[in-house]
Amino acid sequence: MTQDLRVEYQTSPDQYRHWKLKFEGPVATLAADFDENGGLRPGYKLKLNSYDLGVDIELNDAINRIRFEHPEVRTVVVTSAKEKVFCSGANIFMLGVSSHAWKVNFCKFTNETRNGLEDSSKHSGLKFLAAVNGACAGGGYELALACDEIILVDDRSSAVSLPEVPLLGVLPGTGGLTRVTDKRHVRHDLADIFCTTTEGVRGQKAKDWRLVDAIAKPQQFAAKVQERALELAAQSDRPANGKGVKLAPLARTVEADALRYQHVTVEIDRAKRTAVFTVKAPSGAQPSDVAGIEAAGADWYPLAMARELEDAILSMRTNELDIGLWLIKTQGDAANVLAMDATLMAHQKHWLVRETIGLLRRTFSRLDVSSRSLFALIEPGSCFAGSFLELALACDRTYHLALPDDESKAPKITVGDTNFGLFPMVTGQSRLQRRFYDEAPALDAVRAQAGKPLDADAAFAIGLVTSNPDDIDWADETRIAIEERVAMSPDALTGMEANLRFNGPENMFTRVFGRLTAWQNWIFQRPNAVGEKGALKVYGKGDKAAFDWNRV
Repeated sequence: MTQDLRVEYQTSPDQYRHWKLKFEGPVATLAADFDENGGLRPGYKLKLNSYDLGVDIELNDAINRIRFEHPEVRTVVVTSAKEKVFCSGANIFMLGVSSHAWKVNFCKFTNETRNGLEDSSKHSGLKFLAAVNGACAGGGYELALACDEIILVDDRSSAVSLPEVPLLGVLPGTGGLTRVTDKRHVRHDLADIFCTTTEGVRGQKAKDWRLVDAIAKPQQFAAKVQERALELAAQSDRPANGKGVKLAPLARTVEADALRYQHVTVEIDRAKRTAVFTVKAPSGAQPSDVAGIEAAGADWYPLAMARELEDAILSMRTNELDIGLWLIKTQGDAANVLAMDATLMAHQKHWLVRETIGLLRRTFSRLDVSSRSLFALIEPGSCFAGSFLELALACDRTYHLALPDDESKAPKITVGDTNFGLFPMVTGQSRLQRRFYDEAPALDAVRAQAGKPLDADAAFAIGLVTSNPDDIDWADETRIAIEERVAMSPDALTGMEANLRFNGPENMFTRVFGRLTAWQNWIFQRPNAVGEKGALKVYGKGDKAAFDWNRV
């Protein structure tokens, strides 16, 4: 992608064009007021609070700022600043002119953002209340569904709807079908009617069908929302007197073939279609108590590194579609990583440490669901220990160099306490549990070696690495593996990797991503949706969609 088309995931409230943030004690109000002329790309207008990727980039930033800059906030009210419309969902004209890859990556990031609301509710005590004060359709209702509760204005016109199937020939792309059943337990026959009706459901019927939690007449709506927001806030343990941490812009250099941050570097080899991600360990004195952590603020190493790694992953996913294999490396002193982990574990109930763990958890999960091949390379100078070992455990394969004749230089890995559940995948399992199918003998063998630096042979013996070539075979084995991987069909690899990475128990989050990866990914390429007479293509043009009636 050329530089002028690069998508930028960094933003700040003074740059927002679509969201308005307001803070009142324990309640923050996030109001949708999308600038219809503020689309990320030319060719469409964001009318009726319809959104594109740029809107969701701001939403993701706003939620992160509430998490870190406003610890006093316990409830976020998501509502609209426009009359009679909450949000009409993803902009259809944007989808109609977008490439397949753009549509799917847009849906993936939107999924991650909405899943992040539920993640914060579960782990950090930040509650979300959708105050639906107008028409709420498609992705707008999916945003409401990601909140803890939904209050709908009962004004005889405002309705909730998922009209994608009858209107566009596609599926709700960001968890709508899954949350209607798995989260809200809407009876399946009622859900069938709901998802095949364009006008939606309003008022008491919406409440009776469990599509919303409460309704309120326009005169009582604001008071009802405020009352429930405060009740939800009372359930949270976020600190009323916590001192927020300002999330300053990341120091980053964008080069033609590299992204360079303070703690993370990405170097791209376009000829080989690979990128090397290098994550550097903390160095120098690091705070180990709460006072020191608070004083460091956004410069506290684990927070700074997590922000950089997240930005690098998102940037590479969106801006470098041809780079299909990411090689994951680490650099630095493993002892410093383990010391950082000890600090995280010791103070994990402190709000700032908890939020930092949450950002790390969500960032590692972004690796899991990235449609890229991931190989970890454990070489001299590596520090795959504790939380950094998660980077290797997230990979499809791990190559660990053996140096049997030079023990002092032989790279080691170390299993730490953080690897046993501090950073669960979306399945709820740790990556070790996923790796060994939760089988006790294998996990016990790994736990017995926790805290011990393991060379390639020792790591291979207990199943922590894929291959342990020595220095004679290393260059050839890794080169051949890389060359073979990048020569394979990216479509087949994406499907294979998604299947193999998520071998654990199913839950709502895995179904959200699975349905996007399999069903929506397929539907987005079918003529019934995107052909010249497909429903997505003819929307708004006055033409009727022409369907191929063969069931596939």
